[in-house]
Amino acid sequence: MPATTTATSGATGTAGSGPRKKKKGRRARLLVIVLVLALVAGIGYGAYWSVSTVRASYPQTSGTIRVDGLDGNVEVKRDGYGIPQIYADSDADLFRAQGFVQAQDRFWEMDVRRHLTAGRLSEMFGSGQVETDSFLRTLGWRKVAQEEYDTVLSEETKKNLQAYADGVNAYLKGRDGKDISVEYAALGFTNDYKPSEWTPVDSVAWLKAMAWDLRGNMQDEIDRSLMTSRLDADQIEQLYPDYPYDKHEPIVTEGAVSALTGKFDPAATDAGTVDPNAVAGATEGLNTQLGALSDTLDEIPALLGPNGNGIGSNSWVVSGRYTTTNKPLLANDPHLAPMLPSLWYQMGLHCRQVSETCKYDTAGYTFSGMPGVIIGHNQDIAWGFTNLGADVTDLFLEKVTTDGYLYDGKTKPFTVREETIKVAGGKDRHITVRETNNGPLVSDRSSELETVGQKAPVTNSAPDRADGYAVALKWTALQPGHSMDAVFELNRAKDFTSFRQAARHFEVPSQNLIYADTKGNIGYQAPGTIPVRKQGDGTTPSPGWSSAYGWKKDPIPFDELPYEYNPKRGYIVTANQAVIGEDYPYLLTKDWGYGSRSQRINDLIQSKLKGGGKISTEDMQKMQMDNTSEIAALLVPELLKINIADKDVREAQKLLEGWDYTQEADSAAAAYFNGVWRNILKLAFGDKLPKELRVEGECLNVRPPKSSGPVDEQDRLVRECGRRSPDSAQPDGGDRWYQVVANLMDKPDSEWWKSPRSRKDKATETRDELFARAMEDARWELTAKLGKDITTWNWGRLHQLTLKNQTLGTEGPDLIQRLLNRGPWDLGGGEAAVNATGWNAAGGYEVIWVPSMRMVVNVGDWDKSRWINLTGASGHAFSAHYTDQTDKWVNGELLPWSYGTNAVAGTTVDTLTLKP
Repeated sequence: MPATTTATSGATGTAGSGPRKKKKGRRARLLVIVLVLALVAGIGYGAYWSVSTVRASYPQTSGTIRVDGLDGNVEVKRDGYGIPQIYADSDADLFRAQGFVQAQDRFWEMDVRRHLTAGRLSEMFGSGQVETDSFLRTLGWRKVAQEEYDTVLSEETKKNLQAYADGVNAYLKGRDGKDISVEYAALGFTNDYKPSEWTPVDSVAWLKAMAWDLRGNMQDEIDRSLMTSRLDADQIEQLYPDYPYDKHEPIVTEGAVSALTGKFDPAATDAGTVDPNAVAGATEGLNTQLGALSDTLDEIPALLGPNGNGIGSNSWVVSGRYTTTNKPLLANDPHLAPMLPSLWYQMGLHCRQVSETCKYDTAGYTFSGMPGVIIGHNQDIAWGFTNLGADVTDLFLEKVTTDGYLYDGKTKPFTVREETIKVAGGKDRHITVRETNNGPLVSDRSSELETVGQKAPVTNSAPDRADGYAVALKWTALQPGHSMDAVFELNRAKDFTSFRQAARHFEVPSQNLIYADTKGNIGYQAPGTIPVRKQGDGTTPSPGWSSAYGWKKDPIPFDELPYEYNPKRGYIVTANQAVIGEDYPYLLTKDWGYGSRSQRINDLIQSKLKGGGKISTEDMQKMQMDNTSEIAALLVPELLKINIADKDVREAQKLLEGWDYTQEADSAAAAYFNGVWRNILKLAFGDKLPKELRVEGECLNVRPPKSSGPVDEQDRLVRECGRRSPDSAQPDGGDRWYQVVANLMDKPDSEWWKSPRSRKDKATETRDELFARAMEDARWELTAKLGKDITTWNWGRLHQLTLKNQTLGTEGPDLIQRLLNRGPWDLGGGEAAVNATGWNAAGGYEVIWVPSMRMVVNVGDWDKSRWINLTGASGHAFSAHYTDQTDKWVNGELLPWSYGTNAVAGTTVDTLTLKP
């Protein structure tokens, strides 16, 4: 029988607008004004809109449904949060049912996402999406996904993908758009779009979008180049300091690539030698004005969150000899963009009897639109992910003509393909994609990019500049791979050997994989296709015209990638820090996360184990909510030493006395400190960065770069306004900036501490003068936001989370946003804390990435595991399960995670039987 709750609209995956000169947000958003107006108009249809249309899209969750293609009966058991557990007798039936059930709850999200990954948003939303589609067609996600399906993936994987697609299509069969989700009813007012059948390649393409958002240091590569217009090489190096190995442990602390075997050996101590070409600097002066490319990338939909330091995650696993359960405990919480519905979909996939024809008994977090479980456990092992952050992209300057591109003194022809973009309500658009041996020319996709490289300082060996250089993108994900095979192999893995075999195929995106099994073993593997560069370290663009650069034919061999198995210390922590020490013979990246979260987790574990203590499931849960600020511990003692004369500023300074550096939502001290931190960054660094990195609309009077304008005009100030949206501007305040400031603390007269006078403040010349000015600025900033009475201040009022429907909920009339969006919630936590409710210090205090889910797996006693999602199972906006987990997520609570047959039966509220 149909569900009895009522909704007015569904939710969707992230989508975005194409490049434009004036940006309105870091994550590109669908500008669907006509759709919003249609929805407003639809409200006038009274009972038809509010009852008939809304209820038509609600899924049936009990009773019986006939489904084409099934071989036997399948049961779908949902608990009180709408989380489904599926029971079948064959792999095909299991994945058919998974596709059917996910389409019931999330098809609008799935449909928008597949149009995004294929560069086909214009088919749904019209001409406003053409430029986004053009860029995505240039990258060719869908093309590569098709190649993977046709030539690389195993036959078993293809069968599973096809079964999933069959299940989705069985749900769609006979249903109009309005019967699937209320958004289609609204879309029907503006065009005649109808959902098409799902295909296996639609699922594979999602991995390309995931890999794009986790691609590593591409933005850092651009930013370093942009900084050359204002800063010299030494200054840029100070803003990208080396990883602090002396205070933040890497993931792997035991083992090396053995000089005897040539493989990574956790017990080896005879490390090889670092490849000198891997760490040598790029060609001197090879930096360029890449602002236009940065603008374009900023507008491409970021499905997982703002690319940069915020994209991360925590995971750790503790051996049973150190736990109260005597079996391993494993925790994971990926840090991604807050979205409605959540990126994750909780689900169990159970063969009633595991056999050769039905191989799965697994549960965890899935992606709507893709079969299998991404993070979770089966009956033998548990696993988790964090982003490894390997540098798998490089930008290449290409000297091009109408005939081709220059390579080793000869002109080579482009690889060319034509793409047709269909536009709802408009004419088809046609684009030509050109590729060099280094990848597609991303600079072809914007008129602003035609002159990229015009001012790039290069060596005398570079070809004549003429009209500048084009920019090509080389990226490991643009080659067909086996990552979809790896998903199913992980789901079936029984031990560390089969786990590592699955990891061997997890080529993109490169992730830190942690492991535990019922026999008490724990482990870690660094997988991924990670390039080996002929020259350079990937931190700046490279010359595409010389074979001396580029990538070697083969990536780092999997057998030489770091791993650990039952390390002596008894636990493993991954939180985007360096994977391994400096003597590792390959360059994984120069742009790690700087280890604040990982070291805090290490410290928490060590303190718990001190004196023979053991760690419980509850301890793991508490660690996930730890919100201690590392930068506060460094700065507050110095801030309290400064003599403040202004009584109002002194009153705020006193908030920091006795503060324990924890960032609870109700903490006034946390609010004030983070305000001070934001203003320190702005005064010391932000105002010295080029406009391409500063927040859009923030204007400064600056001297022009020495390379521009007549000499007699060099001292004349010009008005420059920032160009970057608030959630991707710099300095973002992440733990890279922690390290930058830490390195300067014993240099009180550094040039970085100098800031010009303002209308109300004199110039600062020293560290403490700048700190004093930041405390004053923070006092009045928070007064404006929170009121003059500091007893009413708290961090949560500044640091709020609003969950937004990613199409209709991001723009348009307030009425529609109120219907579809939820929040705000006042949050604790903060940037680079374990409870990583991230915010960008350059842009403000709003929460822009979060622990998108949390889980603590009780290995071997699976039914005592716990989990939580950011939102809920449903994508239907007024379903009881739209955001029914959010309040608990905010409070740090976890739900019981039923897995075994009896436990699932005990929590089942609705049972739906799917019959052939």
